[in-house]
Amino acid sequence: MRCPYCGSKESRVVDKRDGADDGNTRRRRECLKCYKRFTTYERIENVELDVLKKDGTIEKFNRDKIIRSINKAISKRPISDDQVLKLVEDIEMKLLNRKASVIKSSEIGKMILNRLKWLDGVAYMRFASVYKDFENLDDFQTELILLREYYAQERKKH
Repeated sequence: MRCPYCGSKESRVVDKRDGADDGNTRRRRECLKCYKRFTTYERIENVELDVLKKDGTIEKFNRDKIIRSINKAISKRPISDDQVLKLVEDIEMKLLNRKASVIKSSEIGKMILNRLKWLDGVAYMRFASVYKDFENLDDFQTELILLREYYAQERKKH
C-alpha cells in the first residue's frame, strides 16, 4: 500500500474494523516515512457469472431466480427455507469455484435436480417435469421409474 502523501510503501495498520453489513474492512494506516495517517478499504471482489440459456442468449446469474424455481417445486412440501438456502448456496459455491464464468442453464438445472433428488422425491418430479419439458404422462412414468430405481440403489448402499 502506497502512502498517498509521500508515496512510500512502508506503513503499519493502526486500527482495523470490519463492516457488519457491507463486508468491507476499514484499515487506518500510518506511513513509516512521513508518519501521516490514511484510511484504506478492503472488500471481497464479486465474481460475475453469466448463464448461457437454451436459446443462445446470455444473462447474468440470478440467485433469486433459482430460489423461485425451487420454491415452486417444493410448494406444500416439508422443506424449510434453511434447506432451500443451503441448497442454493451449495450450487452457487460450486459454480463460483469453476474456472468458467459462463455456465449453461442446463448445468444449473442438473445441479438443482441432483440436490432435489436427495431432498424430496415429489419436489424432484415437479422440477423435472418443467426442466425436462415433459409432454405427456409417459414422460412422468419414465422419470418416476428412474427415480424409484435410484432410491432402491441408495437403500442398498446404506
